[in-house]
Amino acid sequence: MAQTRVPTRPRRWRALAAPLALLGAVTAATAYVAAVDPNEAGHYPTCPFLWATGLYCPGCGSMRMVHALAHGDVGEAFGRNPLALLLLPVLGYLWWRWLTAAAADRPVSARLVRPATAWALGALLIAYWIARNLPVGHALAP
Repeated sequence: MAQTRVPTRPRRWRALAAPLALLGAVTAATAYVAAVDPNEAGHYPTCPFLWATGLYCPGCGSMRMVHALAHGDVGEAFGRNPLALLLLPVLGYLWWRWLTAAAADRPVSARLVRPATAWALGALLIAYWIARNLPVGHALAP
């Protein structure tokens, strides 16, 4: 008969520390961006890629997207960085899988963490990066 290993309480808390710390960091960063408007000049540094090349990177507009989303303006958030907004539920799902796996003391297993998915996401980011800098992709620019 197979025995199920039940993690001890201190070990379980250590396993949960990383996903809970990430949640705390994301919550604090979101609260800061919600309070300090990135649409006003001088509050945040310019994107280094945008500054150096004049082109938008896949993350350009993400802080303004988070600010708009924190204030309940989903339409504005979508206009600032549609790909980042659409990826938020995926990131939330992956975080939840990480948390539940850590609580059960097992490795994370999800189809979204397989190599093929990572390659597809990389290809999507590159295509998005190129498209938002072309005249036909002006709607994707922040």
